[in-house]
Amino acid sequence: MGTRFLIHGLLGMALIAAAILLSAQQPMLFVNVTGMLVVIGGSAAALFASYPLKDIRNALNQVKRLWQEKPVDEMREVERLVTLARLWQRQDLRAIESALDQTPNRFLQTGVQLLIANVPPGDVAATLGWRIRRLKVREQAEARIFHSLATYAPAFGMLGTLIGLVNMMLGMQDQTPGDMTSHWAVALVTTFYGMVLANLVFKPIATKLERRTEKRLLLMAMMLEGVNLMGMRRSPAYIRENLMSFVTHYDDELASQIEESQTATPQEPAWGNRP
Repeated sequence: MGTRFLIHGLLGMALIAAAILLSAQQPMLFVNVTGMLVVIGGSAAALFASYPLKDIRNALNQVKRLWQEKPVDEMREVERLVTLARLWQRQDLRAIESALDQTPNRFLQTGVQLLIANVPPGDVAATLGWRIRRLKVREQAEARIFHSLATYAPAFGMLGTLIGLVNMMLGMQDQTPGDMTSHWAVALVTTFYGMVLANLVFKPIATKLERRTEKRLLLMAMMLEGVNLMGMRRSPAYIRENLMSFVTHYDDELASQIEESQTATPQEPAWGNRP
């Protein structure tokens, strides 16, 4: 997941760099340390003024996890739940506890352990539902940090442009038209930096975190449904069929509906007299 994101980001930057090299007469004008400091420093200052340091640190840790986490195998999670349901149907508590020790998913462990402790299914669902809501709020706040950075970067890019224009106007009398053009180009580079950072770095990271949260919430909802069905003493086969609805791709269902509508026999209109 993270490696592919990094490759796509580097590819986008490489394409922009190639466009600059092929089109610009002086490509080094796009290298402006002062403009970069204005954009990055200003965005960082606004971020620290808007969010607590703890939230910023958690958001950076989530970005790091994008490179470390492996994609979740939903089918394996379904089979794990079905296996636990079989053991629960046989009331083999020792085997269930042994299987839970080998399960890395703490959310599933909590739900099944509550069932073993004879907690009412309604209370189990409430506890797990609260954990789902807590994760959703926390991870949405972390993605919102990068959305804020995507807003700050272009704004401070414009600020750097204004600073460059003010400096250019102050020294207009002592400058040649060529010098003024050069200063104007340098002033616009800060806006370029802000747009690139916002649309090629910060927004993609925020979207990636949001997509990750959606998948995690869907997986947790599937586990919650499985634990609820276990508490209701439903059969493992019934649990598998219900959990498969979380894994089935919606585009296949839409395709089947389209095919059904196309193969359906058209009906005659109910109004009008036929000649």
